[in-house]
Amino acid sequence: MSSKKPAIKELTSAWAGRSWDARYLAYFDCFNRQQYYEAHDVLEDLWLERRGSTEANFYKALIQLAGAFVHLQKGRSGPAAALLRLAAGYLRTYPNDMRGLHLPAVLRLMEQWRAFAEQAADPQSPMPPPPQLPWPEGSPES
Repeated sequence: MSSKKPAIKELTSAWAGRSWDARYLAYFDCFNRQQYYEAHDVLEDLWLERRGSTEANFYKALIQLAGAFVHLQKGRSGPAAALLRLAAGYLRTYPNDMRGLHLPAVLRLMEQWRAFAEQAADPQSPMPPPPQLPWPEGSPES
């Protein structure tokens, strides 16, 4: 068992038995609580199972989005901007509504934060208020 599995199980337990995979829902919960590292890990677990599927790059993009915010929390705006660009590129290959998520809203959020990251020359400059991702349609929080 991976050393991350117990933490992932704890993060996903509240979301088990819902219409979407518990790891997918836990991603949004963690992200919207600014637990970006945990959001990354919990969705990476799902992505590892789905590598090679048509949705793999969708999950990869969301993982990169969380990773970008890990970098922003650490004052590393350059890597954050790069990850936001990569993630947006993957998401643009999917339909506007993917896995219950309205991608144009997510892409707008990503573009705003990419612009912030590219302009944040001073690593000590304050971040704007943390973003909130929209929950997927049909989820308990939507």
